[in-house]
Amino acid sequence: MFGLALMAGLGPIAAAQEPTPRGRIALSFDDAPRGPGPLYSGTERAEVLLASLRAVNAPPVVFFVKTEGLDTEEGRSRIRAYADAGHLIANHTNSHPWLSRTDADAYIAEIDLAETRLDGLPNRRPWFRFPYLDQGTPLEKRDAVRAALTERGLRNGYVTVDDYDWYIESLWQAAVRSGRQVDQAALGAAYVEIILGAVDFYDAQALTALGRSPAHVILLHENDLAAEFIDELIVALRAAGWTLISPDEAYADSIAAIEPETLMTRQGQVGALAVQAGIEPATLTHRAIEEAQIEAFLEERHVFSSPDH
Repeated sequence: MFGLALMAGLGPIAAAQEPTPRGRIALSFDDAPRGPGPLYSGTERAEVLLASLRAVNAPPVVFFVKTEGLDTEEGRSRIRAYADAGHLIANHTNSHPWLSRTDADAYIAEIDLAETRLDGLPNRRPWFRFPYLDQGTPLEKRDAVRAALTERGLRNGYVTVDDYDWYIESLWQAAVRSGRQVDQAALGAAYVEIILGAVDFYDAQALTALGRSPAHVILLHENDLAAEFIDELIVALRAAGWTLISPDEAYADSIAAIEPETLMTRQGQVGALAVQAGIEPATLTHRAIEEAQIEAFLEERHVFSSPDH
């Protein structure tokens, strides 16, 4: 929310400067409906997140639902609120298992259960996002689940931009629990910078691996960071030249038709295709997916007070 105030103070000269176009990008949120965070209850988070998206005139986003969260009326109401507001709803299994650690039949049953539990919600989409972006090992298991998705008319709800926003939130949660003060403006600025860095990184990888910038899909989570700072992130993306689009438009990109052969899928579609293109996997790293680097960056920005203050 700090970002909106900052933009309001830019004045007519700065506001008239048009950013150089970069490409198209859609927002996706995993694990909805999540439990309470460091700042909000689940219901409060949904209200703030929806208000923030409206405030910056965001296009529809997609929520990938972990359907065990629908066990409570509060959880069901939140997902319904997202759908009723025009946002999209898709499958993220019932209990969020790792495919590599789960029997294929049991995993497929998770997908089917989630589909059943999402039945009747408006703005449903036939998309499935693998928890942890884990598309499975060994090869036979991966292919069995891919075949099951095809049989059910479900498409891979891939991401092109991976990041550890969940880890930033966990550090925020730990700081609150330990009684440390949180500089909200510094936290929001750090969050936005980390996510923008991830977008730049994966777009560069796409240019190398594909020769073009695809319609991107950012992986975020339905957490307090998103509720508090999504408006700032959207303002910053637009200022950097990105056009926000709906997930429907993003998943119409030709990159959606590619099924990576590599089993290294946990950085999303662009990361997998970069590996296939011969990019050394060890070089596919950046601050947004390195926990130690995230910690150091937040420390450098003095986001949290020292424990004795």
